[in-house]
Amino acid sequence: MIAMLLAAGRGERMRPLTDTIPKPLLEAGGKSLIVWHIENLVRAGFTEIIINHAHLGDLIETALGDGSRFGVRIRYSDEGMALETAGGVAFALHLLGKMPFAVINSDIWCDYDFSRLSERAAALGANGDIAHLVLVNNPTHHSNGDFYLRNGRILPSGDQHLKADDSKLTFSGIGVYHPSLFSPISRGAKAPLAPLLHAQIALGKISGELHQGSWVDVGTPQRLAELDMRISSKHNTP
Repeated sequence: MIAMLLAAGRGERMRPLTDTIPKPLLEAGGKSLIVWHIENLVRAGFTEIIINHAHLGDLIETALGDGSRFGVRIRYSDEGMALETAGGVAFALHLLGKMPFAVINSDIWCDYDFSRLSERAAALGANGDIAHLVLVNNPTHHSNGDFYLRNGRILPSGDQHLKADDSKLTFSGIGVYHPSLFSPISRGAKAPLAPLLHAQIALGKISGELHQGSWVDVGTPQRLAELDMRISSKHNTP
């Protein structure tokens, strides 16, 4: 199974840090955000990773190389100009193949067990779903959430199975997708992911799960500094 790490974003909210360093290479706990993911993917048994990039992408390729030092093969999808999430995946489809693959935002930090993604990918082929999303409890900076989850299914707003006390959960930036989800997008076109997901949710073709472990959307310098202190403190505890 192939994993794709999304690393093409400009990281506007991280400026001025990202003026000279691509966001995925920003460090927390002594490692860059993207290296945390690569190491966790390798531990989970992944042997091939695709990384897209645009802003300062040459620095990403120089820092990570072909992946051999991590024990994985890394290939790159150079977009030139960031194509947004769905556009970036569609641009890299020729590298991702015809089987379901994992896509992970490189600007998050988590302790999710990536080995679970292989099971989710196998399930897509068996049950006809087109995607599986990992959700988390809403962080304070995103209190309204993104999607409803009930009994392992992502439900659209207004679904008859929703209860009055149901609340939306936040998309973690971790998902498994069948390549056909991205087939409507022309290669090189900019396209967000949300419209594709909402269309398939309405058709009942997306499953989901709740990750209740550690997860951080490293979207601001403050959250990066807090994460760095958290990881460093944990590692320095006797």
